[in-house]
Amino acid sequence: MKFLRSRSKRPGRNQSSIPFRLNFLLFIVFILFAALIAQLGYLQILYGSKFESEVDRTDKTVVTGNVPRGMIYDSQGRVLVGNQAQNAISYTKGMDVLTSDIYKTANRLSQFISVSTSNLTRRDKADYYLANSKNLKRVAASLPKSETQGSNGETPNEKTLYKKEVAAVSKRDLTFTNKQLQAAQIYKTMSGAYQLSTVYVKNSNLTEKEVAQVSEHLTELPGVNISNDWERSYPHGDSMRSILGSVSTEKQGLPSDKVNEYLAQGYSRNDRVGTSYLEQEYEPVLKGTKSQTQVEVNANNKILNTKKIFSGEKGGNLELTVNSAYQKQVDATLKSVFNTAKSAGATQYSDGAYAVAMNPKTGAILAMSGIHNNPKTGKTTDDALGTINRNFVMGSAVKGATVMGGLMNGAISPSNNTLPDSPIYFSGGLVKKAVYPAGTYSSLTAQQALEVSSNIYMMRLAMKEGNAKYEANSYFHMPKSIFKTERGYFNQFGLGIKTGVDLPGETSGYEGPTTDVVKSLDLAYGNYDAYTPIQLAQYISTIANNGSRMQPYLVQSIRGTNKNGSLGQTESITTPKVLNRINAPQSYFNVVKEGMYNVTHGSMAWGTAHQLKGVTPSISAKTGTAQTFYYDSSKPNDANPPETLTLSFVGYAPSNNPQIAIAVVFPDMANSADESNYNIDVAQKMFTDYFKLNGQKTSSGSSSTTTSTSSTTATTTTTQ
Repeated sequence: MKFLRSRSKRPGRNQSSIPFRLNFLLFIVFILFAALIAQLGYLQILYGSKFESEVDRTDKTVVTGNVPRGMIYDSQGRVLVGNQAQNAISYTKGMDVLTSDIYKTANRLSQFISVSTSNLTRRDKADYYLANSKNLKRVAASLPKSETQGSNGETPNEKTLYKKEVAAVSKRDLTFTNKQLQAAQIYKTMSGAYQLSTVYVKNSNLTEKEVAQVSEHLTELPGVNISNDWERSYPHGDSMRSILGSVSTEKQGLPSDKVNEYLAQGYSRNDRVGTSYLEQEYEPVLKGTKSQTQVEVNANNKILNTKKIFSGEKGGNLELTVNSAYQKQVDATLKSVFNTAKSAGATQYSDGAYAVAMNPKTGAILAMSGIHNNPKTGKTTDDALGTINRNFVMGSAVKGATVMGGLMNGAISPSNNTLPDSPIYFSGGLVKKAVYPAGTYSSLTAQQALEVSSNIYMMRLAMKEGNAKYEANSYFHMPKSIFKTERGYFNQFGLGIKTGVDLPGETSGYEGPTTDVVKSLDLAYGNYDAYTPIQLAQYISTIANNGSRMQPYLVQSIRGTNKNGSLGQTESITTPKVLNRINAPQSYFNVVKEGMYNVTHGSMAWGTAHQLKGVTPSISAKTGTAQTFYYDSSKPNDANPPETLTLSFVGYAPSNNPQIAIAVVFPDMANSADESNYNIDVAQKMFTDYFKLNGQKTSSGSSSTTTSTSSTTATTTTTQ
């Protein structure tokens, strides 16, 4: 009995401990709930309004839009490059738009418009195919487990996985109907937009029917709108088109080699920018200021309101120094004379023909014209750019700089500049002599040498500058520093260095090797180094204005736009810039100017441009003929390339008060052109047309007559 009593007391002790523990736990839970309720009440009372406003919070984002590009006008206010307005279908991507949303919109829009699908790639088609959620699930399910999981069992990131899904799309899956191809192209364009940015789905060749159908269904096409766009127009055709430059399309966007530079300046990737020449050089002026629209979105990224806060400002307009009427005349003259040469069989090796006209007092370009000829096909194309980026051995046209160099060097003086005109004989049988018979002139002054274009005079002048040691048929020595001396003087006039014209892509010319000092004599009469046509124009302008090397420029001013769209007020004007002044007295220039006047007005039998004597206003000039060779790129090892001639001309008028300076080049003409006047014919027409257009009396003088041009029997091989 005693044992039984002790066992009956144990359950009583266990039962009394369980309620205490439970009660303790309940008490702890109560305390926690009480604290939570207190905290919620505290937050609700003190911060409830703040949290409520946070839920209702909206963000305001500013979205930019494109504006029309500035226009380009000629010196008379005629439009050279304009903007042609056109209807467009645009798409503005909203906040948090899903791929499936774009897919649906693209499919629906493809029922109303047609777009070009020529640029669709396999990846573009695969992206469109996988935008369908059913297709994506099927392709994802078909991937082997080894591709959807890494070696450690982890799932690869979305980007890596999507690449595998794209690769898994079969060729059969991408066999699209024409309507699907249209939708794929539209999807590609729309997918390329950033949030709240606008892209053009179709902005050319949009029909009235397409506009009407899209307009009727805009409620079914979220983000799609009927808008306006523009494209560049050229009312004067292709005249100067290469100089004016080009603009990228929205599809092309920013040039790949400058994308980071433009993005840093606030451009978008699909913005249109100038990609060449004037359009590129003056991009900051022409681009304008984008419009700004304030977009208000709530915390759920839903667009609540849009408000235009700045309508944008059209780009600034460029007013050029070129009169388009005169430019057209120069183009027509150059083309006409070149075609005449072609009919005569003189252009079979020719690169084309080039001409530049400048105001010698300011550097303002009056005309730039060029024709590029393909010797193999005979096809010609506009190549005004060749005036700044093509180099040619110009021949005797540069002799004015040679004489000026001799005067500045002290080798000759205005009162003492007579040199022998007898041939130069070197050991080994090499002879340097003039085209006219030996002994025609025993000696010549600098003025006479320019009139008859004596190569011998220029070579002997270079020998004096270089302190040459010479004995006929026996000995010739001159330091190679003569190359630097000659080129130093040439550079002061703009030959062999960039002119600074306000166009990108200008070249500085070509300098021949300095290994053979005899070549320095060829350099003296213009048959060695190569120069650009615009360098010739700058050089003759420097002589015409008595020593100021003016920087050539095409843009006269930058102007705004009036409310009616017409050319607005002037915002800035180009100030003529002197790059350097020739440190020489006027008497030196008088020697050269007298010689150039005699080239056209003299009476010596071997004068090179006397046919211009009767032209008014009076012309001063220098002609040139360089002996070169035509090198066929398909025959790099040709030991006997055909000999060619490059005809050149430089001149200014009126002789006593120059208003226009001209350079003309006909490179690589056939040898038969030696008796022609193609360069002179173009120059004469350029002078008379200019003065007629400016209301001045002109006279074309006597008809063109055949005259001999200066050359030498010692030819120079020059790579062009």
